[in-house]
Amino acid sequence: MKLGFITSILDTYSFEEVIDFASRTGYDCVEVACWPVGKAERRYAGVTHIDVDTLDDAKVEHIKSYCKEKGVEISSLAFYPNTMDGDLEQRAKNIEHLKKVILASERLGVNMVTTFIGREIGKNIDENIKLYSEIWPPIVKFAEDHNVVIAIENCPMWFTNDEWPGGKNLAASPAIWRKMFEIIPSKNLGLNYDPSHFVLQHMDYIKPLYEFADRIYHVHYKDMHIVKEKFDDYGILANPSLYTVPKIPGLGDIDWGRYVSALRDIGFDGYTCVEVEDRTFEGSKELVEKSLILSKRHLDQFVI
Repeated sequence: MKLGFITSILDTYSFEEVIDFASRTGYDCVEVACWPVGKAERRYAGVTHIDVDTLDDAKVEHIKSYCKEKGVEISSLAFYPNTMDGDLEQRAKNIEHLKKVILASERLGVNMVTTFIGREIGKNIDENIKLYSEIWPPIVKFAEDHNVVIAIENCPMWFTNDEWPGGKNLAASPAIWRKMFEIIPSKNLGLNYDPSHFVLQHMDYIKPLYEFADRIYHVHYKDMHIVKEKFDDYGILANPSLYTVPKIPGLGDIDWGRYVSALRDIGFDGYTCVEVEDRTFEGSKELVEKSLILSKRHLDQFVI
């Protein structure tokens, strides 16, 4: 396995500064944020470390050579939008940019994109499955044509009131994954597996690893803490952010030794990336960098 981090936490850094930091701290790889240049749509999004709209041959060569010089690989190009947005204009923009990220991943020789399926808020699961069956086959076919695999993160994307009901990402459970892969059996569609989202949903975060072993293409390390007193107060139907606290690995409820052991059981030896959304490490450059240094220190016990 190779240990890295998703670059969105270093939102004020240039691409070169991100790679320098990864190299200096001993990380093997980075999952590079590739949102369109502009205002962030939410926290930990809207970050652009590679601008796919201006990616020419010279920039491709510079990125490749800089990474090689520093000994840091790119695990994936990351763009996490809602490709099934109920706003059809926004939906089209998101899909168009996702395709640009796919093309950039091919040109850079990365050949992986990490993203969300999306979801139309206001429609139930069955209605969104139908929408997925219309929207996603052409996207996956596009990825196939360009030799790129798409790894879907299992975050339900329900943290704020505007994401109610159900969140903005359909692909949040094994039951839905089975339907997804039945509709689109292509091996160019897989998972970016994040155990914290199962903790948030009060689900087993180990068992699905074994069933979906051949679909796990990328892995996240983000911890999650359930505040029992708040959960007992608000209940399972409340906005999850009322009773959950994202943490860096080692400071939440996940048993990382058990998790990495299960990854080894299934033969996973790919890219694994820390995702920092821990508010206690915000507010200064020093705290942000410390979040990644401490995460690596904890995970180095297991990811070897």
